Amino acid sequence: MSAHAALSLAALAVLLALASSAVSLFSVWAPRVLRMLGMPLFGLAGLVALAAGLGALLQDGVATATLPMGLPWLPSRVRLDALSGFFLCVIGVVSFAVGLYGPAYVRGYEHGRDSLTALGGFAGLFLAGMLLVVLADDAFLFMVSWEVMSLSSYFLVAFQHENAANRRAAFLYLLMAHIGGLAILLGYGVLASFGGGFAFEAMRAAPLSTGWASVAFVLAFLGFGMKAGLVPLHAWLPEAHPVAPSHISALMSGVMLKVAVYGFIRFVFDLLGEVQWQWGVAVLAVGSVSALMGVLYALMQHDLKRLLAYHSVENLGIIFIGLGLALLYLATGHGLLGTLAFVAALYHTVNHALFKALLFLGAGAILQSTHERDLEQMGGLLRRMPWTGLFFLVGCISISGLPPFNGFVSEWLTFQAALQAWQLESGVLRSLIPITSAVLALTGALAAACFVKVYGVAFLGQARSRHVRRARPVPLGMRVGQGWLAALCLLLGVLPTWVIEVIDVVPQQLFGGGLPQAGAHGWLWLTPVSPATASYSAPLVVVLLAVLTGLAFWGLHRGAVRRVRHCDAWDCGFAPPTTRMQYTATAFAQPIRRVFGLLFRIEESVGRREDGAPRYHLSVGDRAWDLLYVPVMLAVDSAARRVVRLQSGNVRVYLGWTLATLLVLLWIIS
Repeated sequence: MSAHAALSLAALAVLLALASSAVSLFSVWAPRVLRMLGMPLFGLAGLVALAAGLGALLQDGVATATLPMGLPWLPSRVRLDALSGFFLCVIGVVSFAVGLYGPAYVRGYEHGRDSLTALGGFAGLFLAGMLLVVLADDAFLFMVSWEVMSLSSYFLVAFQHENAANRRAAFLYLLMAHIGGLAILLGYGVLASFGGGFAFEAMRAAPLSTGWASVAFVLAFLGFGMKAGLVPLHAWLPEAHPVAPSHISALMSGVMLKVAVYGFIRFVFDLLGEVQWQWGVAVLAVGSVSALMGVLYALMQHDLKRLLAYHSVENLGIIFIGLGLALLYLATGHGLLGTLAFVAALYHTVNHALFKALLFLGAGAILQSTHERDLEQMGGLLRRMPWTGLFFLVGCISISGLPPFNGFVSEWLTFQAALQAWQLESGVLRSLIPITSAVLALTGALAAACFVKVYGVAFLGQARSRHVRRARPVPLGMRVGQGWLAALCLLLGVLPTWVIEVIDVVPQQLFGGGLPQAGAHGWLWLTPVSPATASYSAPLVVVLLAVLTGLAFWGLHRGAVRRVRHCDAWDCGFAPPTTRMQYTATAFAQPIRRVFGLLFRIEESVGRREDGAPRYHLSVGDRAWDLLYVPVMLAVDSAARRVVRLQSGNVRVYLGWTLATLLVLLWIIS
């Protein structure tokens, strides 16, 4: 497949996404249209986007085209290169899974009050906007596509708008999306003013001084970091993602956040020119804080979807740790190490898209079957939903960074890049990176603890509520969508060498160099720097785990055969166990909450219910609200109260203000 054929496929994917949006309009008269036609078209658009992205990566070419649209003096341009192709694959693989999952999931909305036309129509526009963002080759088309993506996702967050929490989350998301969009627009404005045009080709040739380049970097980091949910600009994310329909949450967390990563990479690594080591320090610091704070806040949650949303903050922090290391190494002349960190960030980008989409789809299956999001009300789901339990377990292991699944590979590559800090000349930088490595290690351990809590409380033990006791397996389509992502989590964990050989095209186009040693010893061994430095064999790990599992089952079977007497274990005279004796999600996180208590706003109280039973109440708040958002909100509210005094209702006062404004403007002009 040539690069131009791949670009044609990408254009077809956009048209299919728009067709999915268009046919959803007929859901007003026939609710089944979205399920029977809209969602299949959505999934087909994802599959075509995946094919286009793979074609661009495998051919290692660049294709451009000019669209018959845009401004009279600025035609819209599209470009498909290796970087765009990689993110097309990320968008496509998750969208295809949602297309498989969606028909059975949206059936639950057919008899409700919510509009299926809005759900299907804005979902198609959302996908089309994301595809156009990664294809845009000028700032105008990029920003238009960015706004289409943001506005359509706003309506999806506000889909069940009869709930006040949904309206509040949607407004917060829209507000922060537009603030971030304004920062991105100003960043492009800096490049355009020096490059003489809004086309990306002109921006690449812009002669920027170090000061103006740093201004553009700060604006881009602010805008794309806000959309990516980096701390402290993350407050919208745990509010918006949980209230959206679950398949939309999978797209927002698994894909939309990655579009923000794409925008940052395109702006900083491609358009901005020579990078500075100070930028790397800033990205590394923000990424480290985001990773640690994200996982700590996730540990405190017992709302399943909110917990998963905070883990998106954590994993985006890990991605930006890799990008920060890449900036540091590239700026100091260590091209191979910069490429390694960059590939690690890209690998974690696709990994997070897979396992986070898988976990959100699993949460949607639980929600549809039990009507519960509260972990404290779950329990025993593995017996009632075995396939969902299996696939959710794959997602838990993957996001915890444990072999042989994909999350381990990308985090291991990030560690390998960080461990090469001894090659830097600056002692300050050599001291900074090990701190980041320690934060990353702590983050991985806390993530594993968090998902032990999630899986143990939700799927093991006994059911804690009547809804959960009545849970049933979800339809086949929902299981297939989850199984597709679970299989890819295993595949990308077992065959990382093949994946890196495909990804390696991206740094070759951007930096002129890749990782030639990664697959030097064949598919069996991954050697990112050199065989003497570090190596990892995922297939051998799989074989070893299979042997150990077989030996364990054999030992248990022999023990069961030898056992003759069967009786209940001595329970010290206590009554049979009940659900109230089980460990809860709140209790599981209590030791960690005590250690890191200063980072949270904690309110605890013990009271009595109406029947006299004791009642424990716990509220864990985000200090970012108190430190950053509440002061801004109070300042805006105070300013609004002062400005409203201008509306006195008196025409003479209005004429006086108009005259004063004209006099000031005339004085400024003169």
